[in-house]
Formats: sequence, structure tokens, C-alpha cells
Amino acid sequence: MNKKLTCILCPRGCALEVTPELTVSGNFCPRGEKYAIDECTNPVRTVTATVRIGNRRDTMLPVKTENPIPKEKMLEVMALLRQLSVAAPVAIGTVIAADVLGTNIIATGKVD
Repeated sequence: MNKKLTCILCPRGCALEVTPELTVSGNFCPRGEKYAIDECTNPVRTVTATVRIGNRRDTMLPVKTENPIPKEKMLEVMALLRQLSVAAPVAIGTVIAADVLGTNIIATGKVD
């Protein structure tokens, strides 16, 4: 059965169709073809979330994975992030947790 996807690599949003043989149609550029094949064979995601600031009341710090992780590991990363608490001050780009599934969790915001 063919799989239908929408390419998310650019604003064009090509409607892609992938056959079981990994033939892609509907893509405007080669990036869409690669996206579709990767999505069908090894889907990855960048996780964005927040972690607690331990020394500030009602303050959260936005974070993300530095690199995409396997899609099936997202809940595992979210469980880890729920347990984390960092102390302010924190600068953008600070590593909050190192080597989580081969990538780092980094701050995407700052708290003074």
C-alpha cells in the first residue's frame, strides 16, 4: 500500500506518495524524495520541550535536542526531561543534558 506524506522541508509542502518499493512521486525537488524515503525507513524528530528552573518560581526553560533522534525514542526523552531541573542563570545554547541518545539537550532560551 502506498503511503501519503506532506513534505515539511520547505513552505511548498509537496504532497508525496511513496510506494512499498520506495519510489517517490509528487516531490518538486530531490530533498522531498530523500525526506519521504527517510520518513518511511528511519523517521527522526527534533524534540522541543521545557524543563524546570529549580531556583525560580514558576519558570520553565525551553530546550531541544541538538540533533534529531529516532521517532520511537521521543517518549523516552520526554520522560527524562520531566525529571530535569536546572539552576538559573542559563544562556541560549547551554548543554542541559549531554549524550542523550547520541545528542545533547540544549537551551533555546535564556533565564537570567
